[in-house]
Amino acid sequence: MQLSVKDVAKLLNVTEETIYRWIKQESIPVHRSNEQCRFSRAEIIEWATAQRIPLSADILTESDGSKPVLSLVDIIKTGGIVHRLSGADTPTVLRNVVDAMHLPEEVDREFLYQILLARENLGSTGIGDGIAIPHVRNPIVLHITKPMIMLCFLEHPVNFGAIDGEPVDTLFTLISPTVRTHLQLLSRLGFVLQNPAFKEALKKKQPSEKILEELARAESALPAIKPQQE
Repeated sequence: MQLSVKDVAKLLNVTEETIYRWIKQESIPVHRSNEQCRFSRAEIIEWATAQRIPLSADILTESDGSKPVLSLVDIIKTGGIVHRLSGADTPTVLRNVVDAMHLPEEVDREFLYQILLARENLGSTGIGDGIAIPHVRNPIVLHITKPMIMLCFLEHPVNFGAIDGEPVDTLFTLISPTVRTHLQLLSRLGFVLQNPAFKEALKKKQPSEKILEELARAESALPAIKPQQE
């Protein structure tokens, strides 16, 4: 979905003047067409998540059709939490992530690995503080019936090319059935990753029960999900 300057300003809760300043500074992803600035919704949400820029409540509360959106706690329970995942570089880590994921048999793991790797080549999903969020920008091609996030703690920190230059030791790998769900979960995950207690639990690589407990507290501060309007 292509957004205008006005759309992006609303999404990020900033003024249009701020957006134009970021464009001039070349700090925000933008595409120019016929002397007009257009933005990809996916790129803006990814960029805002990495920059710790709060998103509008609208994106945090959108539902995806008639089915209720599961909580992040439930989605991570589905994906699982893995401690001491091995790998000395980004490709090896992503390979081991895909191998460890609880996926339906019909999902082509090699294809998933290749598109996760291709996504990293577009730009690192490392958002700083030792955290990365590997994900597929066009998730519908995977034919996944429900979203999942697998949380992995790496045995050794790996250079992911994160925005702060620090190595990554914590991965939230996001897989979802639709683009809308993907964008909403990415934005909600970015929100809870601003919670100090949850971040501390991740930093200390606490047991799964403690991490989910802190996540539930952080998620309770999120706006309530709204039913999708017809």
